[in-house]
Amino acid sequence: MKRLVFAIARWALALVTGLILAGCASASPSPAEMPKLRVAVLPVLDTLPMYVAAEEGLFTKNGLEVELIPVASAPERDQLIASGQADGMMNEALSTAYFNRDAVNAQVVRYARAASPGHALFSILAAKQSAIETVADLKGVEIGISQGTIIEYLTDRLLQAEGFSETEIATIAVPKIDERMNLLGTGSLSAAMLPEPLTTLARLNGARVILDDASHPQYSFSTITFRKPVIDQNPAAVRAFLAAIEQAVALINAHPEKYEDLMVQKQVVPPALQGQFKVPSFVTAGVPSEAQWDDMIAWALEKGLLEKPVSYADSVNASFLPK
Repeated sequence: MKRLVFAIARWALALVTGLILAGCASASPSPAEMPKLRVAVLPVLDTLPMYVAAEEGLFTKNGLEVELIPVASAPERDQLIASGQADGMMNEALSTAYFNRDAVNAQVVRYARAASPGHALFSILAAKQSAIETVADLKGVEIGISQGTIIEYLTDRLLQAEGFSETEIATIAVPKIDERMNLLGTGSLSAAMLPEPLTTLARLNGARVILDDASHPQYSFSTITFRKPVIDQNPAAVRAFLAAIEQAVALINAHPEKYEDLMVQKQVVPPALQGQFKVPSFVTAGVPSEAQWDDMIAWALEKGLLEKPVSYADSVNASFLPK
């Protein structure tokens, strides 16, 4: 009898232990059970926190599976978003406005990067062969840009902030950034607007920074944006994504040197700059202000890129930021 009682007790203990373990297992979803987000990423520095979040397992720790989809250009990225093949993207707020010109199709949920005093994102550079030395020397000089984009917006606003009239600002369309940089290097372009880290590379090749957005940071930022149906149907996934990004930003800002190799591996910094370009600080949780949005929309209306205003309240959503 004692043997029977002991056997039953041992079986009961095993059963309870099994139930406890099963309960623990169900509390941690398997990858197959995790919600998944597909995010389109350009080969630009702004995407580094996403790669760090993936490398450090932060998406998984927040109960989320994320597929980062590399794209070569903004049109390719926008096509993936428009077709529903990507859920989110790193973009400029201007492209969100274009998506929302007729209906609310996408919402900005966070800054990706933002200029600040001493930390530029974009610069107007002069070719080493040119005689341009000061901002005033840029009057009437054709500056290589990509039209209808944040590049053109920044060029106009930075020069206007320096006192230029509309007639004193001259630009020329060179949409491909590598071509713009090459033309600047050969002197075929006297000036061009470039982002970091290409600004640093151009400087190493003799170009001179004449004006950058660190002097007028209110105009310059990039964003993280998700399709509105994704936000509506899976808000917890968007919240988890931003929690992981915030953790990644904290890691980068605390130990930037740790991620210098990753920048090159993920092709957000040219190999030629390895060891010469330092990981910058990244902006913490926040979204563009209504004043920033409205200024950008006013510019797009002036240029005829939009036919009517696009609402800030419909296009920017701060409710998913970590508290």
